[in-house]
Parts: sequence; structure tokens; C-alpha cells
Amino acid sequence: MPQPQFLSVGEGERRREIAVLAQPGKGPAVVWLGGFRSDMRATKAEALAAWAQAKGRCFIRFDYAGHGESGGDFARWTLSDWLEDALAVLAAKVDGPAVLVGSSMGGWLALLAARRLRERSPAQALAGLVLIAPAVDFSEELMWAQMPQAIRETILNDGVWLRPSAYAPEPTPITRALIEDGRSHLLFGRPIETGCPVHILQGMKDPDVPYDQALKLVEHLPHDPVVLTLIKDGDHRLSTPEDIERLIAAVEGIATTAG
Repeated sequence: MPQPQFLSVGEGERRREIAVLAQPGKGPAVVWLGGFRSDMRATKAEALAAWAQAKGRCFIRFDYAGHGESGGDFARWTLSDWLEDALAVLAAKVDGPAVLVGSSMGGWLALLAARRLRERSPAQALAGLVLIAPAVDFSEELMWAQMPQAIRETILNDGVWLRPSAYAPEPTPITRALIEDGRSHLLFGRPIETGCPVHILQGMKDPDVPYDQALKLVEHLPHDPVVLTLIKDGDHRLSTPEDIERLIAAVEGIATTAG
């Protein structure tokens, strides 16, 4: 099993060490942005690592603060921190335009990173985006807006609610800081400009990110070339062998076109 390097991100009390796995190779770097409480050794990331190895492609993956091998208290961090992690990895490990592959929360972060790079560093503008069940604005639209009043009051009064998880034995802490910070990153309501081709993969039986969210995202990308692949029996993870084949084909298509 390859061992990660560690990248220092943040200042003062927010300083943390982010675990990064970087495979050298040709072409634009393919960079994996995982989901909420996922990690860089999950099924889809491992499949892309194997594809990149076989094709001699550059592939980079990492764990956000509080996730996987980066360690630390998950509940301490918010979307702003995880976006900072992603941008720090891109700045430290990527030379030139990259293809970002964002899964669930990573899809939202990939779009935010695209906007930030276009604002700050046009030379590092992205070569493409592949978004898997992109959970754009999830803290507001898929969490807060769906919560009963009693749970909202728990978050406001106690600062955290422990949400039972379908993917892990321990509950997921949903903090007031996460909800409030997420509001500073909302994308829906105005056009989203990525400046690159976008391929969205979305399951139609996804219980966590309904497929109408993907349709809504397409409507918010009026100036970018967008392909939307709807998988009729697909769930949120999209990790079956057929799903993995679709993912690799989408990434390879954009990466090959980009060089």
C-alpha cells in the first residue's frame, strides 16, 4: 500500500497536516476530491489510481482535514477548510491545468475550486471536471432545508447534531459551523462558470442527492460544454463495476481531450 506524503495547510490553530498520494505521469493531472466523510482509498479513487497507473497518467488524491489519514476531529472543520485543503494540494502538486474528479461533496468543492482558480490564477484554470452525484449546496438544500424544526433547534442550541449514518457505524456530527459556513459558498441562484468541459454522472435512485439536483446544476452551467449521464438504477455511491467503467470512460474522455 503506497504511503502518503503530508502537506501543511492553514495557520495558527487551523494548521493541519493533509495526507496526499501523488502518482507521477503524463498529461494533465487527474485530481480526486472525495465526499463528505469519505477518504482517498475508497473504491472509486482506487479504481482511478489503477487506471492512471496502467495508462501512465498523473493522479493525485488526498484526505481533507478530519478525514481518512489526515486524521483529527472531523467536527472541527467546515467547507471553507476543505476548499482550502483542495486548493493547497493543487498549488503544491499540480503543474498546469488539472482534471478534477469530485464525488458528492467533492463535486461542490470542485466547482468552488474552479471558480477560485479562474479568479486567482488563470494559468491554472481547469482542463475539465467530472462530477459524481455532485452535492452542490448540500449543507443548505439537502440538510438544513430538509431538517425538522427539532433538529434545527438542537444544532442551533447545542452546536451539533449526531446524524445516524448509512455508511458507517458511528453517527456523523452535523455542526452549526458547517451549516453557517456553507452559506458563504452557495452556488445555485446564479450562473456557474467553470471555463472547461463538465461531465456529470448521477444515479436516479440516489437517496442522498436526488437526480433533480444534477438537472438543476446543468441549468446553472449555461456557458460550459456539459454531458449528463443518468444511471437509471444508480445509487449514491455509483461503485458497481459498470459504474466504475462509466467513471473511467468519463475521466479518460476529458483527460485525453485536454492532452
